[in-house]
Amino acid sequence: MQIALVLGLLLVAVIMFATEKMSVDAVTLILVIILTLTGILTLEEAFSGFSSDFIVILASVFIISGALQDTGILDSLSSQLVRLRTRSSSVLLVIVMGFSGTVSAFMNNTTVTALFLGPLTSLCRQLSISPSKMLMPMAFASILGGTCTVIGTSTNVAVSSYIAREGMAPVGLFELLPIGLMLFGVGMVYMLTIGKWLLPNHPATSLTEQYAVREYLTEIRVNDNSPMVGQFVYESDLSKLNFTILRVIRDTRNILPRANTLIEAGDVMLVKGKIDELVKVKETEGIDIKADLLASDLQNEEIKLAEIIITPRSPLINCTVKQAHFLQKYGLKVLAIHRNRSYLREKIGDISLVLGDVLLVQGTAERIEGGQATNDFAILGQFTPVLYKKRRGFITIGVFLLAILLNMFVKVPLAISFLAAAMVVVVVNKMSAEKAYHLVDWRLLILIGGMSAFGIAMEKTGASSFVANWIVGLLQSFGVLAILSGFVLLTVVLTQPMSNAAAALVVLPVAMEVAGQLQVNPRPFAIAIMLAASVSLITPFEPSCILVYGPGKYRFKDFLQTGSLLTLIMMIIIVLMVPVIWKL
Repeated sequence: MQIALVLGLLLVAVIMFATEKMSVDAVTLILVIILTLTGILTLEEAFSGFSSDFIVILASVFIISGALQDTGILDSLSSQLVRLRTRSSSVLLVIVMGFSGTVSAFMNNTTVTALFLGPLTSLCRQLSISPSKMLMPMAFASILGGTCTVIGTSTNVAVSSYIAREGMAPVGLFELLPIGLMLFGVGMVYMLTIGKWLLPNHPATSLTEQYAVREYLTEIRVNDNSPMVGQFVYESDLSKLNFTILRVIRDTRNILPRANTLIEAGDVMLVKGKIDELVKVKETEGIDIKADLLASDLQNEEIKLAEIIITPRSPLINCTVKQAHFLQKYGLKVLAIHRNRSYLREKIGDISLVLGDVLLVQGTAERIEGGQATNDFAILGQFTPVLYKKRRGFITIGVFLLAILLNMFVKVPLAISFLAAAMVVVVVNKMSAEKAYHLVDWRLLILIGGMSAFGIAMEKTGASSFVANWIVGLLQSFGVLAILSGFVLLTVVLTQPMSNAAAALVVLPVAMEVAGQLQVNPRPFAIAIMLAASVSLITPFEPSCILVYGPGKYRFKDFLQTGSLLTLIMMIIIVLMVPVIWKL
């Protein structure tokens, strides 16, 4: 009965993760509550994952990485891309992949992708290279670079903690380096050869054409007898007809409307709305509809258009444009939203924003650059590095390196050395406690802690043994390598609906049980599952891939045709090389 309950909960969790009807951390906590209330887990077991040292390691890495970003030293490094003048796409690809892969060995790959996104798209436009030829390889490199160290991804840290709890030695900081360099090197060669020809070449288009804003623009003049005179812009009769007032031309002034802007007689308003609604507008008393405007009129010397992308840990995630008070906070008007190859232009204020959304905004150049300085979003097609705090940046890097050296040579536990480094970084950078806590991805920590408890439940109820017996019975006649291949494939498949860390922690208890039944070393199984969770490049569901999906104008099939073969190659390398490096 308990086995059926645990496996049933796992199925529900996979469905909930895939449909995203509820946040992953909420789903995880509900699982922990149910397992505790049903008596499957004790209170100590339910929260053991949250008290593990890997929570401290991950939180510390988040703080150190955030401090590096705030000092501007990483912006300074990534800005070197903009200065490149090579016309060779192959040379540029090597530089971009090498740079992002190296940095992601020590930082979260999603953060690295977000960091390089602005300067790389800017460089592509300067060199007349399609961003679709560069952004996907950069995202892949950041993912594969994370396989080189135990802190390269949260999955590596979580798996290391799990096997330590099972009585094995935790994964060393650079223990993964040989296989990680192999995966990263093969990935780079693939993207320079086969992948280069499989990547799409989406031509660059103007922003207004790309978002189809032009179809929705017209100019309306407010006459002296118009009932709209004295009405607030966003409460006017036009707004009630689902038109958005983008700009007000009053005398010789261009006014970007705000909530308290009143309509005056003689105003000429640039409005956006459905073409079929123009009939209703024509019947409105006291206004004249002028000729449709060209898209270029959306920009002038004062007012500009820009694309911005919602980045990780942005406070805009899961907020609507209205809830975020976007215009009041940033001084920018949202004209359209791009998501998953579709352009959202209607009722924009009510759309809940998600990671990777690309927004077409209008505002002054000063406002656009000021918004980027908040780190709430990144601007595509242009790059303005944050203020470079050189001294603090080098101190932060030095403290980070010292923590690594203390772990390697003095054998200071990784959790202690990184925690100490994070505390020094907070003091050196004069970071408030609120800022430090904001840098930590608590949803990820809750997910990993909760799924660790779920792994305990699988072991305790015998669910892992049940599944292990079935797998052994199915594949034992084909040998140990075939069983290892099955676990690698299962992990890759599960990372599509689930997060990488969650997939690894679900498969791991079963793999450990199988290794015990086969009387082989369980460490290669754990390492293979850890790596398999990080090399699934088939779909754009990985956060790094989500970030480049919109800016690269990719389609789902672009990832499928480019990433499927690469993922298969990565899986073959893992199955063949892991048992060589970690003996079965």
